[in-house]
Parts: sequence; structure tokens; C-alpha cells
Amino acid sequence: MNTNGINSLIITYDNIVKQAQTLFIPMLLLFCRLWVAWIFFNSGLVKIASWDSTLYLFELEYQVPLLPWELAAYMGTAAELILPIFLGLGLLTRPMAAVLFVFNIIAVASYPVLWEQGYYDHQLWGLMILIVVVWGAGPFSVDKLIKSKLSD
Repeated sequence: MNTNGINSLIITYDNIVKQAQTLFIPMLLLFCRLWVAWIFFNSGLVKIASWDSTLYLFELEYQVPLLPWELAAYMGTAAELILPIFLGLGLLTRPMAAVLFVFNIIAVASYPVLWEQGYYDHQLWGLMILIVVVWGAGPFSVDKLIKSKLSD
């Protein structure tokens, strides 16, 4: 095969990759945002549905550093109910995702049982959140809508 044939294959390959990225990356960003939002929001709903159990866990099980357990319970539950809404809508996505990323780390560090049972889930969610922090919300977001309105 001559160099023109190889160059033609490389150009064809690059075009296919660009088209796939045009379709795939926006869907990946939306998927990551919605998946993580769903997981954390549901966790918040479970906490408020059984508030006495939540308080018990924060007092006796979770080991949240630097915060009194009652404050940690309220702040943790609020974070799980508020941050996912922003993330799911794609509103102020990068800062909200960054805060949720730190929250995820605190959750793992505060609850040693997760190291045996849910550590890999939290790693996956952390990776999904980092993808959103790095790439942004993508075109299917309120951020994109606001940006397009402001640029008009």
C-alpha cells in the first residue's frame, strides 16, 4: 500500500472518530450527569424518609471529620438533595459537580463499611463526576442554553 492509500485510511478513520465523538460525548455527559444525580438524590430521599435512622447513623456510625454529627446529618442530606438537581439540569454544572466530588470522597472516608461494600460504586461515581467536571455539562444542559442566550 502506498503512502496515499495510508493517508486516505488515516483521514477516513479520523473522520469516523470525529463523527462518533460528536454523537457519543454529549450522550456520555448527559448519562453521567443523570446517573450520578439519580444515585445521590435517592440517597437523600432515603435519609429524609427515615430521619431518626439518619441521625443515628451520623451519631454512631459515620465518622465525619471536623463537623458535629447533627450538622453533618443536615448538611449531608441537603447536599444529596440539592446538588443532584443542579447536576441533572446541567446548571452551574462544573462547580456543583466539583462539590459533589468532594462530598463523595467525604462519604467514603466517613463510613469505613463502604471500603468493603460500596467502595467500587463510589469510585465509579467519582469518575463519572470527574468526567463532568473536566468536559462540562454538554449541549443538553441549562448551562448551554444560558450560554447560547447570552451570546445572542
